[in-house]
Amino acid sequence: MNGLRTWLRPLALLVVTAGAVAVWGRTDANVARDTAAPARSKDGFIVVQTLDDLRQYATTSGVKVRLQPGAYQIRKAPGRKFIEFSGSDSHFDLRGVTLQVDNDLFRQFGSAAGPDGIYAALNLSGSRITLDGVTIENLGTEPGIQSRNKLVNITGSNVVLRDVTVRTSGSSPWGYGSLFGISGGPVRKMNGIRVGYPAQNVQILGCRVHMRAMGHAIFVQGARGTLIRDSHVDGLLRPTNDILTETSGYAFDRNFEMIGNGEGVYRPADGRIPPNDMMSLSEDGIRMYPDDGQGHPTGPTRIENCTVLRMRRGICTGLSAAGDTVVNSEARECIATGFNLGTDDLLKNCRADAKYGEALCLPYSGSRNARADLTILDSRGGMGNDLLVKITGSDHDVVLRSESPASVPPGMVIELASRRGYGFWQRDVRAENIRLVNETSAPVLLKPNTTRPRVTSRSPVRDETKLLSTDALSVGQRRGS
Repeated sequence: MNGLRTWLRPLALLVVTAGAVAVWGRTDANVARDTAAPARSKDGFIVVQTLDDLRQYATTSGVKVRLQPGAYQIRKAPGRKFIEFSGSDSHFDLRGVTLQVDNDLFRQFGSAAGPDGIYAALNLSGSRITLDGVTIENLGTEPGIQSRNKLVNITGSNVVLRDVTVRTSGSSPWGYGSLFGISGGPVRKMNGIRVGYPAQNVQILGCRVHMRAMGHAIFVQGARGTLIRDSHVDGLLRPTNDILTETSGYAFDRNFEMIGNGEGVYRPADGRIPPNDMMSLSEDGIRMYPDDGQGHPTGPTRIENCTVLRMRRGICTGLSAAGDTVVNSEARECIATGFNLGTDDLLKNCRADAKYGEALCLPYSGSRNARADLTILDSRGGMGNDLLVKITGSDHDVVLRSESPASVPPGMVIELASRRGYGFWQRDVRAENIRLVNETSAPVLLKPNTTRPRVTSRSPVRDETKLLSTDALSVGQRRGS
């Protein structure tokens, strides 16, 4: 249990920027609303001092509102959406504001599905809303009552979320990542930012999500035309050897037996948590879903100049219903894969390492026409992985470079039609008409069910297509040799 304590330290309160007016401990209940005419700043913003006033203007159209800098605790809510921005053509300046969200609110309105089943601290459902500068974080470590919890939810169109910082906490069981499942059962998540149907043309600009809970950082479900630019995500890692030293607690009480496949950590034949591997304690950094769960497909998304650290998958566009574009972005120390691509996706001028999972994965045999240009970052000193890149599907065009000759340690390989790596549980794995330019030192392995490969490589290419199929490969061999 001692190892787990490190991961359970409460988050420190954010110190208000020097010169801001401190209102630490201010709550909805203990600050009387100012009934005088609202003050206005020289640049035309209405200046308010309470969350009640902010709530009132949040439902109004055509306003410019600035909340006085300081820390505010959200301890009451009218329903599952704690503060609802439902007006249109409004601008909210919350620079210097920290919103601390009482986790008990994620339990107060029951677990029934309701209209959308979503709990959200800030819900932006209006059109042409700009929200600037707020820091929002969970207060308390108790989990919500179900998995569809998030701090920011966007369903309005032409919404701009700019320079917003999100700090999550409050999920269960915390400290084990996806070893005990990714939804339902015992899992209670706390997600960062969601963009969902019917949103169109949402922009997430310069935002930062610090994941200290199980869940996704930024994800898109059924929205169209989303732009995510200049944003950063980070999570925490934990070695499985640390978990296996526990003498009490959640994993110990379950005899260290996993649920499912661990979403990036292989499941040995005995079903127990494997040694000598690494877990992310959260889910994906930036993730596209195929739809919103109600049949509304996710439209094209563009991701520019973003960085993801220490998550399960770094940037995952491979499950989207449309081709997505990722430009000049970086994924490091992710445990399943840095970039997960699918049909018609474009990865341009991007970077990733393969310390704990493959830098690039095209895991779906039904995917086609992806284009990827990737530089491999320093992948030395990793654990539980020797797969640099995995490619399945058809008609993909992939160019691989390395940051330096030493970036790719000896023993790492690139595999086509591989049954290892992310998606190892799939049975019908194929790679057809793949164009690969490999400028790294890793050899290329053409596994069975590779057809019409077009490979140019500075390293050896080994043709294993005539070998027996590896259908019988044990799941316990998912990583490493």
